[in-house]
Amino acid sequence: MDLFNLPYNTIVQRFVAKSLFDSVTNTKQKAMFTNDVAKMIWCNTLSSETTNLPHKEIEEIQIFSIELKEQKVIKSILEIIDKTIPYHIIFIVTCRDEVYLSASAKHPSPLCSTKFVIDWVYTSPWFKKNENIYCINLKKDIDTVFFDFCQQLSPKLNGSIKNIADLTAYNSRLTSVTREIEQLKKKMLNCYQFNKRVELNLRLKELEEELKELKV
Repeated sequence: MDLFNLPYNTIVQRFVAKSLFDSVTNTKQKAMFTNDVAKMIWCNTLSSETTNLPHKEIEEIQIFSIELKEQKVIKSILEIIDKTIPYHIIFIVTCRDEVYLSASAKHPSPLCSTKFVIDWVYTSPWFKKNENIYCINLKKDIDTVFFDFCQQLSPKLNGSIKNIADLTAYNSRLTSVTREIEQLKKKMLNCYQFNKRVELNLRLKELEEELKELKV
């Protein structure tokens, strides 16, 4: 589907067979592809050749459209595709007139050169196709294109974040701090030792201050 109105040179528009992933899926995962996915289309390739933009670490961005049989978040399926295909991918997941977007920061696995490790997944909420607020800005270089798109799927950020590595580190820390705060609050509810409660509360205040700074 043409959600981003990208240049003609980037268009691929080829069907992707589900069987392409048979060699990297087990029986349960194959069933997910069969039961959840109606069809997959390789829509566009964003590279130096198709956009006239240089690249640094990210050579190409592939855009895949996945049409679902029923509306659901297909995190596991996207993860399988992302770990298998050696390029950064922007997924357009559709079901009837609604869509959500997903993209992952990833790096090659040190244990297997043909597989990738996902560092962070950026995902939009579901929205109506005709109400799309996201865009792919072809500017500066391929790395910036991907970074800019992932920024759109992230919380509001401060100006110190300049690339996809910074963005991933930020989101990872934000999630870690938020999770630890919730865990500390639960511990304090069940802690009856005064000294321990003081210790937990001091740590809680430190994390709440860090969270506030992260959200500035």
